[in-house]
Amino acid sequence: MIYSLDKINEMAEGDQDFINSVVAVFLEEVPQDLEELEKALADKNHERVYQLAHKIKPNVDLLGMEQTRAAALEIETMGKNSASIDDIERVFPALKTDIVQVISELKKDFNL
Repeated sequence: MIYSLDKINEMAEGDQDFINSVVAVFLEEVPQDLEELEKALADKNHERVYQLAHKIKPNVDLLGMEQTRAAALEIETMGKNSASIDDIERVFPALKTDIVQVISELKKDFNL
């Protein structure tokens, strides 16, 4: 398991509906953001790459995905600094793989 509910549990203070809500929002927004990020890379749109990585970062952080957060931060920074798209594309697979895996785990763990 590459995610942790520790941060969410701390915020939720035992409120299972809150936890379910956070997970549902993650499952609704992050796959869409990831898809748009992939498209922004294909379009070589640095500003959009920056915006989407910036949007994904707190969502993966909330699930305690440190390695994934680091990849999102790196992509965010490279997008902001108009780094080579090739360099950004070298980091992107790690982000995508982790997010796809967590989506699958969350769906299974929360029976969604």
